[in-house]
Amino acid sequence: MNTKKGFRLALVGPDTFRGKELTSLLNKRKIRISEMEFYDSGIEEEFSKLTQFRGEPKAVHPLDENAFEGIDLAFLAANPKTNRKFGPIASKKKTWVVDLSETFNRDGKVPLVVAGVNNSILQKKKHGVVANPHPVTIFLSHLFYLLQHHFGLEEADATVLQPVSAFAVPGIEELANQCFDVLRGSQIEKRIFKTQIAFNLLSQTDEVNSNGLTTTEEELISELKRIFDKSELRLALSLIQAPVFHTYSIMTRCQLEKEASIPDLEELFKNALNFKLGSSIPSCPASSVAVSGKDQIYIGRIKKDESFPRSFWIWTVADNLTRGSSVNALEIAEEILSASPN
Repeated sequence: MNTKKGFRLALVGPDTFRGKELTSLLNKRKIRISEMEFYDSGIEEEFSKLTQFRGEPKAVHPLDENAFEGIDLAFLAANPKTNRKFGPIASKKKTWVVDLSETFNRDGKVPLVVAGVNNSILQKKKHGVVANPHPVTIFLSHLFYLLQHHFGLEEADATVLQPVSAFAVPGIEELANQCFDVLRGSQIEKRIFKTQIAFNLLSQTDEVNSNGLTTTEEELISELKRIFDKSELRLALSLIQAPVFHTYSIMTRCQLEKEASIPDLEELFKNALNFKLGSSIPSCPASSVAVSGKDQIYIGRIKKDESFPRSFWIWTVADNLTRGSSVNALEIAEEILSASPN
């Protein structure tokens, strides 16, 4: 599938948050790339827009149905409309497609993959679209997988603090503008959020069902059950909108099957590749400010309630643009390409 010199890759949507982060990561990773192509549905003329890759100028091409000829693997980081149109087109060209923008996450026919957790599902496909899960799904999948493997996991409850960057640039701008307006005593604008988000916490940002769960909460629970292929997985999840720009913070109660201690869990996370125990700030080992831009899932405070001997509260913080998106997408790509003949 690839040339002797390396693989032919493509990125659709290089100017989006996810596109920029993925490009930065590709610049650092030692993937053998013979050609790297960039496409943008918003441009019409060739050579009207440039970007850079590995120290060299690169043209951003107009996006059309011939864009994926000879491409081994394409990343989709554009808007859902563009991804939905060109994902199947690329697949028909026998190109692997990794969607970073959660466009195909609800499609049960599209594999939902957390690298290092359910990679085996990729072996059942020769090419086609692969979905990058929601950042929270990625973080909790790594946590649950590690605990399940070493101690067994009976059930879990997670309270998720969501950053405004979950709503991309408009969410970030609204929080920034509202903070400025509140401090100077001006009237705030509300476009993305239904009420003030600056210096505030919101219990919901979308409609709820008859059980009081929002659409996002339902989708997160559904994604996690798909990752573990367990419809009976005992999991409760609540999402709170927080006034922070980046990183998800999650407090999870995990009921284990085997006896364990706090030092046991600390040692487990200390030796796990995708986790980092604490940070450079002793008084606050894992916070949004300390973790923003990092690639790993940071473990902060671990608590044990003596009333529930096998139950632990675990505080985790992780960046939604790195580990929660681009890192997982690239690791999926590395898994796919490593199985390709050299």
